[in-house]
Amino acid sequence: MRRRDLIAASLAVPALATATMADAEDKPATGASLGIAGVGLPIISGGRIRNYVFVSLRLHLGGAATPESMRPKEAYLRDALVRAGHRTPFVIEDDWTRLDTAALSASLMRSAASIAGRGAVTRVEIISQAPRRRTGVRAG
Repeated sequence: MRRRDLIAASLAVPALATATMADAEDKPATGASLGIAGVGLPIISGGRIRNYVFVSLRLHLGGAATPESMRPKEAYLRDALVRAGHRTPFVIEDDWTRLDTAALSASLMRSAASIAGRGAVTRVEIISQAPRRRTGVRAG
């Protein structure tokens, strides 16, 4: 590529990014969400901890909730999720490498209603599940 094209492209990219950000500020925020990464939840079976699964979540916000207003409450949501995971584990009986996503979502929705207010969180999306041990942990 010619040097002249590289220089022209390096000048055009910041101007394009500024124009895109100005357009984004003019539009109302729809579909706001808050990401929660790296929450370690236990897999408990037979009264013993068999594995840990690290979960990344996305909370879809509703009502008047914004990511900026929910960020201070993130620690409380993490704490509620970890406490619920120890009290009633989100275990799939035949697999120690995954969590029950429906139970996890329902538990976090209940906790979010009491922590942030009813309607602040409309949906919980499980983005990823990464088990600590990946082999030899199947219930048998």
